[in-house]
Amino acid sequence: MRVPPILLSTSSCYPASTESAFADAARLGYDGLEVMVWKWPETRDPDVLTRLAESYGVPVLAIHSPTLLLTQRVWGSDAWGKIDRSVELAEAVGAEVVVVHPPFRWQRDYASGFVEGIARRQAATDVRITVENMFPWKARAKDGSRTKERHAYLPHWNPVDLDYEHVTLDLSHAGIAGQDSLGLAHRLGPRLAHIHLTDSTGSNRDEHLTPGRGSQPCAELLQALPELGYTGSIAVEVTTRKMNAEDREAALAESLAFAREHLPSFD
Repeated sequence: MRVPPILLSTSSCYPASTESAFADAARLGYDGLEVMVWKWPETRDPDVLTRLAESYGVPVLAIHSPTLLLTQRVWGSDAWGKIDRSVELAEAVGAEVVVVHPPFRWQRDYASGFVEGIARRQAATDVRITVENMFPWKARAKDGSRTKERHAYLPHWNPVDLDYEHVTLDLSHAGIAGQDSLGLAHRLGPRLAHIHLTDSTGSNRDEHLTPGRGSQPCAELLQALPELGYTGSIAVEVTTRKMNAEDREAALAESLAFAREHLPSFD
């Protein structure tokens, strides 16, 4: 079994440029990059990504499809088209994984055949198409007396009981959903194909903290990966957008050191 490569998500460097994410990953010693397909053209251009990967010596090993609220207009409005183009991009740059979010509740036609559509596409590619765990949206009732949960995703925000071949486990999303990441990993078993390493205090906000700064069992999850037979990769996905360059680099270095410290031997 290989030791899982530790990737830097370009979203961890936002709003800095894509090239600066490659430079950060190379300087700090990450094994590769997860590229969030975003408004910047280079995130969608396999030739540019390949050139940057070769220039910095940092391979692109994961692609995050533009299935977020903030990327609804990237690659047009065809939801399946976004996933298909993400898979094509992954194949072109040699990435092993494509990360997708489940459909939003208002995307009913897309959602009605989502599980089956992912399965058909998975059968046609060696790239692992992984569906990410999300969380219920929470809003204060109009009278201010209680917090109401809204299920904003279909077929569901929790992929555990759905028939996806591959799943991405995001520890911050687990935190906001009130779930235990280690327990989720055990329930997913061999379907766990990719990890977004981050942390959460359990707040209603999607915090994406540096691992070890919240209450999720980040270290315990990493230590359990050999017994789970894990064959995927680990992408550091932390929020640094309000940090200056020095603090951002410190957070990214700390996250990498945390992963390396707690990953056991895979011999």
